[in-house]
Amino acid sequence: MIPKEMRAVEIAKPGGPEVLKSVMRPVPAPKANEILIKVAAAGVNRPDVLQRSGNYPVPPDASDLPGLEVAGEVAARGAAVTMWSIGDKVCALVHGGGYAEYCVAPEATALPVPKGWSLTEAASLPETFFTVWGNVYDRARLAPGESLLVQGGTSGIGVSAIQMAKATGNRVFATAGSDEKCAACLRLGADKAINYKTQDFTAEIKAATGGKGVDVILDMVGGDYVPKELKCIAEDGRLVFIAFLRGMKTEMDIMLVMRKRLTITGSTLRPRPVAFKGGIARSLREKIWPLIERGKIRPEIYKTFPLEQAADAHRLMESSQHIGKIVLTL
Repeated sequence: MIPKEMRAVEIAKPGGPEVLKSVMRPVPAPKANEILIKVAAAGVNRPDVLQRSGNYPVPPDASDLPGLEVAGEVAARGAAVTMWSIGDKVCALVHGGGYAEYCVAPEATALPVPKGWSLTEAASLPETFFTVWGNVYDRARLAPGESLLVQGGTSGIGVSAIQMAKATGNRVFATAGSDEKCAACLRLGADKAINYKTQDFTAEIKAATGGKGVDVILDMVGGDYVPKELKCIAEDGRLVFIAFLRGMKTEMDIMLVMRKRLTITGSTLRPRPVAFKGGIARSLREKIWPLIERGKIRPEIYKTFPLEQAADAHRLMESSQHIGKIVLTL
């Protein structure tokens, strides 16, 4: 029996973690091609923090509640749904609304919970795996045998990218801000981890690759990292941006781009249409889910919090002390 109201956490006004408030909201109704998920767990991501602080406008067709990934059980189906049945265990990329007992998701952006994974573990998958696949594999075209540099190796994106690239036959480098975090990158499968506070990642990458450089760089840092990245990326290399924690503007040596024949690209995921995200979901199910179920990729959850403690989860994320994902449980 689906109730009329549900517990949720809303953003009372733009601000710090304290603006996250527990409320009661009406349970959303799924549209024709949507499923209603009874949420067991919801992942916490940087876009949630940006939305809370007023720096990430909510798309007009999205829920104002934060939360971009959930896992749980299908509780209801829209009239046109064909992919899922009531009671199926799924994890899903959602357009907002994840910080709640119930959440709607397009049927195309849901995936089965991997065998052997709990719902809490599965909630850590969609946002980062969709982002990594869409950027590293689709946009940057990382091929087996090529090398990847992941900036921010212990972030949610980072731990996903390291494991995915290692599982698909790539040499993986990662940067992190402490020796402890570098050790975590190595444990997750990185061939080399670089402490960016004590080491020059450009010099380290050049030394490790015999001067060739890396084929693909996944960058969520931007700013003053970009000139350094251009120096340690290989000829015909690809630099892909997904965030800019050190600033959205930089200076670039265009001659270096021309001489090395570099491709510089980037993307955001949330505004893309359901059909695009559904294509990524199909690729993940075909290419990555079998690797997960064979144990090549494992859950990396740093800490869980009850839904009502979402503010504490945001404080932890903003501290950057975590290694891996932060998840809310219901």
